[in-house]
Amino acid sequence: MNPHRLAWGFAYHFPFSQVVALVTIVAMFVSTDPKRIPWFGLTVVWLLFVVWLNVSTLFAIDAEISLPMWERVMKIQLIAWITLILINDFQRLRYLVWVIVLSLGFFGVKGGLFSIATGGNYLVMGPAESMIPENNTLAVALLMTLPLYRFLQMHYPQKWFKLGMMGAIGLTLLAVLTSHSRGALVAVGAMGLFLLLRSPHRFRIGIVLVVALPLMFSFMPDKWHERMGTIRTFDQDESALSRLNSWEFAYNLALERPLVGGGFNTFVEPLFKIYAPNPNKVEDSHSIYFEVLGEHGFVGLALFLALGFMTFRMCSWVMMRTRDRSDLKWAHDLTSMLQLSVIAYASGGAFLGLAYYDLVYHIVGMTIITRSLVQKALAEEAVTAGAVPVRTAGPPHEEAGTPEPKPGA
Repeated sequence: MNPHRLAWGFAYHFPFSQVVALVTIVAMFVSTDPKRIPWFGLTVVWLLFVVWLNVSTLFAIDAEISLPMWERVMKIQLIAWITLILINDFQRLRYLVWVIVLSLGFFGVKGGLFSIATGGNYLVMGPAESMIPENNTLAVALLMTLPLYRFLQMHYPQKWFKLGMMGAIGLTLLAVLTSHSRGALVAVGAMGLFLLLRSPHRFRIGIVLVVALPLMFSFMPDKWHERMGTIRTFDQDESALSRLNSWEFAYNLALERPLVGGGFNTFVEPLFKIYAPNPNKVEDSHSIYFEVLGEHGFVGLALFLALGFMTFRMCSWVMMRTRDRSDLKWAHDLTSMLQLSVIAYASGGAFLGLAYYDLVYHIVGMTIITRSLVQKALAEEAVTAGAVPVRTAGPPHEEAGTPEPKPGA
């Protein structure tokens, strides 16, 4: 959330996150709670991706430019892995969901109210000097958070809470639309289609989409409709053309350095003069995929894609084994929502440079934690029923299996 960016004076630049991280690390070593990393195939791929970020930095074209971003990304990864170690039960996992929802939901609800007050004529922006400072990045981050709103709504029975969360979802979706982000609109479409295809409540979801989206679209000002209309005429849009130029730059650079790419912060003028079709249009990567390709080569991109695919598949694994389990309903609901977050990131991120955003890796971490907790519960049940005990989390080179419980267990 970067709350200090809403303050002034010394607080604006005070390193609150570093202080919190230091306290957490010290507390982790002092605490006597059991600590371990749940090792699955996904965990290994995640680790390999982090290792490759370091390898590509060692061979960066310009180490002086790459190192500041490398330092920032490694801090993000460190905290994500500490989260993986410390969160070892459902209660802690739910607290993490709450922290994410409250942190980003603040901007979603505030942005929605701002849009209503101004008729949607102004952009909704993110916190300054953060990973999501402008309208496009904030919109995708909010879309990734929306499924977590829904998870909390499903697991608190109070009617006032459900209504309040529904209002927060509506305001956040409105903030996403009034960000005027075309990538976010594509992500909204992808999420809606995925829900219609996968949810057992297709009819109700269809009714909500048919009623709610036209109302929101009618609320949008003319300039919003004009901007969204450029999706159909991208070949005539200056912004879209600059994206294509950046993507071809990343591809050409990766062809020259296929293993390691150019290193962090590769999208700079000196390299555009060498690898870009139009060297005068120096832009950001405008895509998580081309960002990783240009900065970490084809190996980095393969690991990045595998990370997303395996996260999605691990969610399916959990959902399949908890579908009819009332005691593990929370795991089924959480992973179904995390899948939706992955869809939002994969589709919206295709047009934004958000490859290293911390929420992405917390989603990966929450998926691994949920898998570990579910596998542990199933293994304990199997032992109680007299089946052969199994590992709750296998070594890095294997995925531990879970025998089916005996009838009557």
